[in-house]
Amino acid sequence: MNISIFGLGYVGCVSLGCLAQNGHNVIGVDVSEDKVGQINSGIATIVENEIDDIIAEQHKLGRVSATHDVKYAVQNSEISIIAVGTPSTDQGHLNLDYIFAVAESIAEALKEKEGFHVIALRSTIMPGTCEKFARIIAEKSGKEYNKHFTVADNPEFLREGTAVKDYYNPPLTLIGSDSEIGIQKLSQLYNELPGELIVTDIKVAEIMKYVNNSYHALKISFANEIGNICSALQIDSHEVMEIFCKDKQLNISPYYFKPGFAYGGSCLPKDLKGLNTLAHDLYIQAPVLESIDKTNEIQKQRAVSLLSKYFGKKIAVLGLSFKAGTDDLRNSPSVELVESLIGRGFDVSIYDQNISIAKLTGKNKEYIQKRIPHLSNLLQDNLEQLIQKSDVIVISNREKQFSDAVKKLSGKVVIDLVRLNVSEIADNNSYIGINW
Repeated sequence: MNISIFGLGYVGCVSLGCLAQNGHNVIGVDVSEDKVGQINSGIATIVENEIDDIIAEQHKLGRVSATHDVKYAVQNSEISIIAVGTPSTDQGHLNLDYIFAVAESIAEALKEKEGFHVIALRSTIMPGTCEKFARIIAEKSGKEYNKHFTVADNPEFLREGTAVKDYYNPPLTLIGSDSEIGIQKLSQLYNELPGELIVTDIKVAEIMKYVNNSYHALKISFANEIGNICSALQIDSHEVMEIFCKDKQLNISPYYFKPGFAYGGSCLPKDLKGLNTLAHDLYIQAPVLESIDKTNEIQKQRAVSLLSKYFGKKIAVLGLSFKAGTDDLRNSPSVELVESLIGRGFDVSIYDQNISIAKLTGKNKEYIQKRIPHLSNLLQDNLEQLIQKSDVIVISNREKQFSDAVKKLSGKVVIDLVRLNVSEIADNNSYIGINW
């Protein structure tokens, strides 16, 4: 394929060389005379393992070149990859001036181009950037989006020092696009790479670089805080984290990575508080650990805020225990939610089969009688009747009977805190997810 790459910095140079090595003809575009001259002399524009040899070899084979001429590059390529810089502003936003300057340049070039042109943004961008990029091109070129051109997001996940290795061994390749032609061409571009090819919504792709790198930063900071606590106790922190990473069921896994309601139960709040107290006693600052509970409290308040506009309506809370399949009410965020609503004068009823059984048989009975007798009186025995007489249904854990009941719902406001089957809920109801 014939490809043009805008921006011959780190990402652009690596992409230029690696795509050429995969057999594509690649034109680099940059405003820097030095960078254009280097590529046209077979010299890489960056210092990075392996890239010098790749650029030199592909230049010799005639697969790479560079130019200042945007029109030439666009006319002689079917895909343009955008890899210009997006530095941070003093306020922490991304400076997208270079991105939108490229959009205007490409728009001018597209005025005279025949055929469909695919533009893929590899730069780190914020959600909504592709939409604005496409709008600029459509306005400046007179071309129609997804008829004459398309704009996709195709984020890169390259690490400095191992960028070539990372390029050829990605854990996944991500394409955010709403164009069948764009998806087809970009998929073909990466068909030699291992790892899953994922096609998704444009905005989902746009936010992934932020999410990935923020999590990487979180992992480093979390490990350092654990290391500082261990060091004060003369414990080998590396052995601790090595053992931590051996748990692939919970610790290093997709488990818990499901946005929804707050955590609760007997273990997580208690042990987190214990570790924070230990750090405090050792005079160790641990702001990451300290912030975990704060974030959890914010999520509880978010649920209250979602329900605040339904004052005067009959509200049914499905699930009172801290998670499905248990009668454990200790630190249950659902208990706190109901208590907050009652304190504000809301009309609330509760259904939780596990709590009803516990109340009758003595399991957790003492806790119910001593800690939440007022909530116990709100428990209803008949799920279907409760739903029928209620205006707002709050789903707070993932019991199967709640999933079955959802399929029969019609004409209700549904506040989903756990993400049941969204399509089935949303079809016949006013549906609100806590953060989706």
